[in-house]
Amino acid sequence: MDKARDIAALLAPTVQTLGVELLGVEYLPAPGGATLRLYIDVPVAEASTRAVGIEDCEAVSREVSAQLDVEDPISGHYTLEVSSPGIDRPLFEAAQFARFAGEQAKVGLKLPQDGRRRLTGRIVSVEGDSVIFDVDGAAFTVAIDNIEKARLVPDWAALGLVKEKPGKGRKAAKPAH
Repeated sequence: MDKARDIAALLAPTVQTLGVELLGVEYLPAPGGATLRLYIDVPVAEASTRAVGIEDCEAVSREVSAQLDVEDPISGHYTLEVSSPGIDRPLFEAAQFARFAGEQAKVGLKLPQDGRRRLTGRIVSVEGDSVIFDVDGAAFTVAIDNIEKARLVPDWAALGLVKEKPGKGRKAAKPAH
């Protein structure tokens, strides 16, 4: 297990007592101090009626900070960040990939596979410890343990956040002579 997974296992029960779920943890060591980023979300059953708010992030930050001070799983200086998943939601576990089957994801691999370190594809399904993606019309199976980082790719057009490109849509009226 890596440090991020160990920390997630340590903190998940504390986060759950605050009425939210710990989606995953990113541990980013750097010279001068690491960053520990926690992603939290409301339980799936409540997703249609509420969203993570700043109050949730603050409460988790307070409780987790106290627990990290006692447990001390990180040596040296680090910065704690608590975040909602956002529109480009990170994916950490098989169940999260399964929940978003049909969505596009951008994935970085720990070890190259078929000559690739990165891929963007539609999540088809999860089978055992592997995720099957549709990459350019072909199935591409990746072991969960080989996924370094994965995020959903927002469908900006479906969200109504993409402007029409010039020249598309309405045609310009011809000038009258």
